Amino acid sequence: MPIPAPAVLVLEDGTRYEGRAYGAEGRTLGELVFTTGMTGYQETLTDPSYAGQIVLQTAPHIGNTGVNDEDSESRRIWVAGYVVRDPSRIVSNFRATRSLDDALVSSGVVGIAGIDTRAITRKLRDGGALRAGIFSGPDAALSEGDQLAIVRSAHRMAGLNLSDEVSVASEQVTPATSAPTLGNLAVLDLGVKQSTIDNLAARGFDVHVLPQDSSLAQILAVNPVAVFYSNGPGDPAASDDQVAVLRGVLDARLPFFGICFGNQLLGRALGLGTYKLKFGHRGINRPVLDRATGRVEITAHNHGFAVEAPLAGVFDSPNGYGRLEVSHIDLNDDVVEGLSALDIPAFSVQYHPEAAAGPHDANYLFDRFRDLVAADLATKASA
Repeated sequence: MPIPAPAVLVLEDGTRYEGRAYGAEGRTLGELVFTTGMTGYQETLTDPSYAGQIVLQTAPHIGNTGVNDEDSESRRIWVAGYVVRDPSRIVSNFRATRSLDDALVSSGVVGIAGIDTRAITRKLRDGGALRAGIFSGPDAALSEGDQLAIVRSAHRMAGLNLSDEVSVASEQVTPATSAPTLGNLAVLDLGVKQSTIDNLAARGFDVHVLPQDSSLAQILAVNPVAVFYSNGPGDPAASDDQVAVLRGVLDARLPFFGICFGNQLLGRALGLGTYKLKFGHRGINRPVLDRATGRVEITAHNHGFAVEAPLAGVFDSPNGYGRLEVSHIDLNDDVVEGLSALDIPAFSVQYHPEAAAGPHDANYLFDRFRDLVAADLATKASA
């Protein structure tokens, strides 16, 4: 077995971690973030929300189940780079078709292994997410000064719009997989995951996935019974066009559901602000309170931005959409995890109820959306 080439992870504050190459060799830049999931690394790597980010796994041992052809959340691996402590030397799962290392190489994803991921996680937790670079192969031989200068020249995540990098180029349709069918659902693809599409189709929607730059007219052209905004990467403050389209959806009184980035854009459409979290929420073990039921859910997260909204009581939409309330709250840090409009048919959550790798506590939200749309259709039919 060949000896891996030297590699180094360089942070924008000048900190360096020397290890060995894992995956493709070369150079990559991005925002360094950590995820606490103990399982589901294939789903993490193929989640479009991680575009532009170097992902560090806090779980020390990664890769033992390999990679298969069924569990990917999208058409490719999206992470800008990958950091693990101890990659598995063998693959031991009957569903695997290749190793994780091979998948990273074939996708051109530059990674690093054999470094103290716990120390880096603590650094990010205390100081916040940082720009970083992984250098291996010939790039590992660059001077420390040159490597640091390259890292510091990289784009910051704040102010960055990445939706066009991850969205489909043309409309894609997935028919409903259960009856009765409700009609066409327009999904604005800001980085949608396959499990989201599957969950919506299982609730009786004919799912029309549309490019991120679709106009309101193009959305209405599919004759939707409702509209959905997906998860995705980037800063919600840099997505004015999608916010304007969403305001048109709300003005048309079409039922709306948003997840993650979709939650942030609903907040903006309603007139609320967004802000960048210190190090973000990324993992599959965060407790969230559903205020409607009093139930605490263990949930999957992947976001670096959040919505600013009053946590207590009902308040008015600054943009004139009636009464609003924060429907879900993160019990770790009181971050807004869901919004509910009381006078129009719209709601959203910041976390991932589709969570293919689990947990599935919040999967009922797709049923809540189906029921909202069914009630809206019944009201319009009787009018």
